[in-house]
Formats: sequence, structure tokens, C-alpha cells
Amino acid sequence: MGYTADMKFLVAISILSASIRLASAQTNEPTIDLNAVLDTAQQWAQDNLDEDFLRVLETVDHEKVADFFQNYQNYLAGDSVFDLAQLKTNSTTVLPLLDAHEATQPYAAWLRSRLDYFDVAEQLKKLAPIAPKPVPGKPVAPPLNPTFQAEQEIWTTKLAPRPIPKSAEKYVPQLKKIFIAERVPVALVWIAEVESGFDTRAKSPAGAAGLFQLMPATAKSYGLSLWPFDERKQVEPSAQAAAQHLRRLYKIFGDWRLTVAAYNCGEGTVQRILQRYQAKSYASIATHLPAETQMYVPKVEATILKREGVALQKLKFSTTAQVVGQRVKI
Repeated sequence: MGYTADMKFLVAISILSASIRLASAQTNEPTIDLNAVLDTAQQWAQDNLDEDFLRVLETVDHEKVADFFQNYQNYLAGDSVFDLAQLKTNSTTVLPLLDAHEATQPYAAWLRSRLDYFDVAEQLKKLAPIAPKPVPGKPVAPPLNPTFQAEQEIWTTKLAPRPIPKSAEKYVPQLKKIFIAERVPVALVWIAEVESGFDTRAKSPAGAAGLFQLMPATAKSYGLSLWPFDERKQVEPSAQAAAQHLRRLYKIFGDWRLTVAAYNCGEGTVQRILQRYQAKSYASIATHLPAETQMYVPKVEATILKREGVALQKLKFSTTAQVVGQRVKI
């Protein structure tokens, strides 16, 4: 049996992603010649994909696709929140293409849950103070990142009118029972809204998957299997692993904002930045974290406040008595 159009599309995306990772590993450089990679993938598509699919590809501007795949990783990993605003146009162009094919809808789910970052970055950019006029002969200083408090206000306002996702009604009661059993604050189940929009299919180009977007190594460290069935895409094992991971991170940092930051960018990254700036609080290092993390923490905090009416920093672990008697609700 030959490939279906969706299967061919997935193969093309896989080849493109593998080429990007390979080129990055070989050059050890933050940027690569993505146009050359795209040209190779495009030639492969012309040789192997059907005409209907090629017509779909033609609806997407080549330069916009190239810009998105080249810049999104650099911007998310960089520390400039304002740079994220530049991804908005290209991300909304790429999203329909991913959504149109069943095999790539997991990537669309991942991207859709991050469109907020680009909107908020654009809002913050408009509110930023006007940069001083450049002085001849001196380099232009990059704009300072917005404060954590400024981002908190934007996220709280943005999420205030947002209704609960329909899929949350299906998953949240089950997730809360699992988090209760793991003795982790139940409000943290709403991390799944931020990570995946409660879409179990969600998958990132970096390899994270499932409701809680667990990376392969993290999932394996908590006993999840990735083959023949990926347990990250199953509700119970993925929720157990996420809860255990959050509990372990909290034991390291003793602070929920730092814990959530480490969940997003890795405990090593947070520890290095804390040491570099001789800091102990999230607010002290917020503007130095990767741009995605600077967006992620206040979004998680605003989401939990919206859904549970409780501040992230005031979350407490459940006692044995509370675990036995706690009622579960959305």
C-alpha cells in the first residue's frame, strides 16, 4: 500500500526536522542555512508527493515558512521577550497548514497553545518605553525585558474572559484525582491547558508530547514507555509523571514559580541563572530566563488564578487527611 497524503506530509516534516537537528549538531551554531534544508525537503516533496499535496504547499509562502522554522527556536530559547512578537504572522500562516493534515495536527495543537505568547509579546512591545536615540559610534543597547509584574498584569487581563476548554471537562476531574494521589496541589493540573490545551495528541518539534508535554528523557526517568505505545499520550501515566516531576522540582527549589520555570526550561538552566545573579527568587531572575519561560510562568500563574481562584505561590501540598476527604471538581 502506498503512502497517503497525510503520511507523506508527516514524512516530509520529519525529514525537515531531522535535517535541522542534524545541521545544528554538526555545526554547533545557533543558526543554520535553513533555506538549503528547505530546498532539499522541497525537492524531495516534488519527487515523492502527489500533485494535490504540492498544491497545498504552494499556498504557503516559502520565505514565511523558512523564517518561522529558523526563528521560532532561536527566539523561544533567547532571552528577548519582544522578539517573540516577530513570530506572530508566520505562526498563524503555518498553523492552518499543519491543521489541514491529520498526521501533523499534533504539531498544530502544540503551536496553537503557544500563539498567546506572540500576542502578549506584541502587546508588551507596544507598552515598552521609547528607546533613546542611538549615539553615533556606540552600539545600540537592546531594550530591557518587561518586568515579571508587567507580564503578570497582561496575562491576567488576557485570560480573564477565556472560557474553560471543552476538553478540560473530560480530563480535569481525572487529572485532579491523580495529582491528589501524588500529593501535589491539584491546581497544577491546569499546566496542561498551557502546555497542550488539553489535547493529548500535542507534540512539539523538540519531541515533547502529551497533555503535559513531557520530553522523552523526562518521561523515561519516571518509568513511562515510549514504545510500542507512547505513554506520554495517555492520561494517567503522563499525569503521574508530571506530578512526580513537579514534586521533585519543588523539593529542589522550594518555590512554585521557580518550579514552574524549571518545568519549562529545565532545572539546570534555572540553577545556573540563580547562581549567576546570586539570586533566590523568581522575580530576581525573570528577565534573564529564556523568553518562552518568561512568558510561561506568568501564563501558568494567571491560568491557575483564573481556574482555581488561588495564587501560584500560595499552593500547598495536601496532607493525608485532605487527600482522603478532598472533593474533586473543575
